[in-house]
Amino acid sequence: MNSDAFRHRGVGARLVLEDGTVLHGRGFGAAGEAGVQTFGEVVFNTAMCGYQEAFSDPSYLGQILVMTVPHVGNYGITPEDVEGPGPSVAGVVVRELSRVVSNHRAEADLSSWLAASGVPGIERVDTRALVRRLRVGGVLRGAISTESGVSDADLVDRVRASESMSGRNLAASVSPSESGGFSEDLGSWGSLDSAGRLAAAGGGDRLRVVAIDCGAKRNIYRHLVDRGCEVVFVPHDWSADRILELRPDGLLVSNGPGDPAAVESSIATLARLAGVVPTFGICLGHQMLALALGAKTWKLKFGHRGANQPVRNLLTGRVEITSQNHGFCVDEESLAAVGCEVTHRHLNDGTVAGFRHLDRPIFAVQHHPEASPGPHDASYLFDCFLSMIRSGGPLEAKSMRRIQAGRSEAPLIEVDRPAMPVR
Repeated sequence: MNSDAFRHRGVGARLVLEDGTVLHGRGFGAAGEAGVQTFGEVVFNTAMCGYQEAFSDPSYLGQILVMTVPHVGNYGITPEDVEGPGPSVAGVVVRELSRVVSNHRAEADLSSWLAASGVPGIERVDTRALVRRLRVGGVLRGAISTESGVSDADLVDRVRASESMSGRNLAASVSPSESGGFSEDLGSWGSLDSAGRLAAAGGGDRLRVVAIDCGAKRNIYRHLVDRGCEVVFVPHDWSADRILELRPDGLLVSNGPGDPAAVESSIATLARLAGVVPTFGICLGHQMLALALGAKTWKLKFGHRGANQPVRNLLTGRVEITSQNHGFCVDEESLAAVGCEVTHRHLNDGTVAGFRHLDRPIFAVQHHPEASPGPHDASYLFDCFLSMIRSGGPLEAKSMRRIQAGRSEAPLIEVDRPAMPVR
């Protein structure tokens, strides 16, 4: 494996940004060959590990992902750990690609895996300087190119002529074309209860959860199956009537890429189903549910992407370390106007990280409860979803406190803190 790890490397590559910045490095993945070019919104991820899960997350479609950790690729690629059918990113930027793959579970190296899907990468870039530029100026459109006959100025012009992320319905590109079922559970990776044992699957009647799949990560479905649910996924543009024909006990609205306001068919469906079926939204699903209820969304300067994002549960007082990947956010004032309240708040900038409807069985979070940065800080949210399905009413604060307490030995703390200002 080690001898193959660099067979796609050696070609000079450029990362070009719309502000005129041109960074030179060495290509890998599909950029290991000359004449390769890709465009996308350049964003960064602050996780120290999990590059495989990030690169295969369908929410990154149309984006060139910069990893802030300097050394990437050291544990290779394991098929069981991908979150989609393959790499979803438009491109990858790293400081250094590992020359050694050391992991008994790995079946491929990062460069070969990216090359097989036509995804280019560039290394030997000063990612610290690049991330600082994105933090100060905001995300930028960019390109990775190994075309030697094109000038820097021409590449910059091409980038400036490329599509913006705002207004793009990218969920349509990653949503399944047909409905289907998902039966794989968490296996030995299941979350632990307060006694340190693997938490048992949900008891009682078998609940049918229909998922509007806008690019769902596989682990979301695994968590539901692990709790005894029958999971049926449907395309993002299915009508409310078609979904109701499946007789769902609960409705999940998944994560996905692009601008939430552009996924008009899903928003129209959710507006019809709001309150009819108990509903849980994650990431893009969180944003689309807010829009369906009449609230608003807005684009963050550089987004939240990483496995170390602190979130406070305002109903329990507990701080959760969460995994996040989004560039849009729900407007807090507009939520209050449609009968909702904020349940979770991002502690870095005070933005909305979750909400619940006070009269209908609807709640949603901006972060990813299926991920494991805490490692299981937010997995209780799936139990909250099932509790809401069984009650048929809105998610109650006392129910969330009881469920979260059952997933950890740490005491819950009642707090009343003023909202942090959005920076």
